[in-house]
Amino acid sequence: MIRDTIRKAVIYCRVSSTAQTKRGDGLGSQETRCREYARIRRYEVVQVFTDDLSGGAADRPGVKAMLAFLKKQRGEPHVVLVDDISRLARSVSAHIELRAAINLVGGVLESPTMEFGDDADSELQEYILATVAQHQRRKNAEQTKNRMRSRLMNGYWVFQVPVGYRYEKAGGHGKVLVRNEPLASIVREALEGYASGRFQLQAEVKRFLEEHPEFPRGRNGIVRNQRVTDLLNQVVYAGYVEAPSWDVSLREGRHEGLISFETFGKIQDRLHGKARAPVRKDINADFPLRGSVVCGDCGTPLTACWSSGRNARYPYYLCPKRGCESYGKSIKREVIEGEFEALLLSLKPTEALFKAAKAMFRKLWDHRLGLQQERGRSLESEIRKIERNLDQLLDRIVETDSPTVIRAYESRVRDLEMRKLEMREKIAQCGRPLRGFDESLRTALDFLGNPHRLWASDRLDHKKTVIKLAFCDRLVYVRNEGFRTADLALPFSLLKTIGEASEQPESSGNTGVPATSLPAAPSNTGGTSGPWLSQYGEMARPAGFEPATYGLEGRCSIQLS
Repeated sequence: MIRDTIRKAVIYCRVSSTAQTKRGDGLGSQETRCREYARIRRYEVVQVFTDDLSGGAADRPGVKAMLAFLKKQRGEPHVVLVDDISRLARSVSAHIELRAAINLVGGVLESPTMEFGDDADSELQEYILATVAQHQRRKNAEQTKNRMRSRLMNGYWVFQVPVGYRYEKAGGHGKVLVRNEPLASIVREALEGYASGRFQLQAEVKRFLEEHPEFPRGRNGIVRNQRVTDLLNQVVYAGYVEAPSWDVSLREGRHEGLISFETFGKIQDRLHGKARAPVRKDINADFPLRGSVVCGDCGTPLTACWSSGRNARYPYYLCPKRGCESYGKSIKREVIEGEFEALLLSLKPTEALFKAAKAMFRKLWDHRLGLQQERGRSLESEIRKIERNLDQLLDRIVETDSPTVIRAYESRVRDLEMRKLEMREKIAQCGRPLRGFDESLRTALDFLGNPHRLWASDRLDHKKTVIKLAFCDRLVYVRNEGFRTADLALPFSLLKTIGEASEQPESSGNTGVPATSLPAAPSNTGGTSGPWLSQYGEMARPAGFEPATYGLEGRCSIQLS
């Protein structure tokens, strides 16, 4: 017989996943049993092939390598040793395919646990065992899915760990997601930046993530676009879990969210809204004012470049519009940026004025905290209304037979459920700020006190932030003259107005500001929608801001960005 003349063998071992190669010694145990069997049969083991994939398919790297080896050695047949029939395959179709492929290249299949024969009874036994292996594989998959679904319904994330988290064992809970720093902070900044409009497009989020070497990249060394899309769409970052394909609706998770559910909702609104142009990629630290300053003659944003001289290179800003009087005429970088720094320094309020503004913000902070309880009661009332609507929709779903109508009702139910979760999150935060006044507004107050300090940073994003926060619109620069009157953001225009008014001499019958020397309303208010000093020397609240804010000296409304 052919079997009696074969003296060489190869071993094939398989486990179902890569994790099993790290946690246990499944491959080693299989190889040891096969080598023991080969020693008894006096086979010479010449090669060992392994796989760490499911046995449901025949297309595996280890199998391909083994078949290629046997094909080269077809003139000298080899025995193929497997520890068990389930190690070769766990699918009837895959088993038949591999059995035929091994026979085709001259291999003879053997196992320590069973005897493969060519007669009808041996073939029946072989197919029965292959069917049992397939049943066990499918049963294990069903049981695993059911356990994962049940755990997911209890609020535990059971899928691949998201970027920014890691699994950690917790007593009585098993493995739970916990923050993985510094990735968690990077992901949070990216998500909140997209929600707030700091990043106008997903391409800008991608660029931000690529600036951090800690963030995982693909094989080509870049952050894939799909990774950014997945990041923005995963509700797990808001502290919730769901799996629509497993019929698990949205519910609160057992892990800490990186962002609020409200922020996640803003992200979804922006994703499904109108696309915006991304921030120019060619704006660099050499020319931070590029794109933020326009030509005083034609209104075109100034471009910038390096000009090569005989012995050095010189930086310039210039107007790029043909036909403009200033077209191509250079403005030295140190001139325009020096005048911009002087403009920023002029925004710095006096120490007394800054203290007054800080006291005003603290009063507003305390007043807003007092309103939170009333807001919580209003939200509770809204939740009860939503629950009544949900009951009505569920009754209609039961009564209708139309699949189209049912899908419409289910979509509406999902929207209401998400709205309900968002309101419950807000109720939990009512009257309980995440941080105190000093911690929350420290950075904002430092910026108001001296915006030039942030501009002096070496980071480009800090410089661009200064321009966005200090001015309402692009600055206008006239060559050989300088900046025109800047359209200041509301906090700075308010502080400037109060500061100018406080410098005027007092007159009898007034509260410190003469009616004949009042400053005009800030230009960005349009004369109708911003606080200014009236002839009575008090803060006047024009129409257009709501709700009204009480509790300050006078009646005013302040908009914070």
